[in-house]
Amino acid sequence: MTKFADYLREDQRLVILRVLVDMPSYRSNSSILYSVLDQFGHSPSRDQVKSEITWLAEQGLVEVENISEVLIATLTARGQDVARGRVIVPGVKRPGAH
Repeated sequence: MTKFADYLREDQRLVILRVLVDMPSYRSNSSILYSVLDQFGHSPSRDQVKSEITWLAEQGLVEVENISEVLIATLTARGQDVARGRVIVPGVKRPGAH
């Protein structure tokens, strides 16, 4: 994979976490996250979004439920810390200073 592709993937993961921070109950489904990523200038496939959600779950940043092939991602406390820049996880872009 190229460095640019890695950068895009890391940014997509951060966007997912940041969106979940702003959602009621800190959760959303893969279809909504797909739409939001598109609005933020990413053009992932639905499978790519599901892969990123699964990767975030493997890192302990979200919990995932699979309901009729739609993934429901719920932010964990660790995921919230990463979204806010309090914890650094390799593979997730670090947010910029506010």
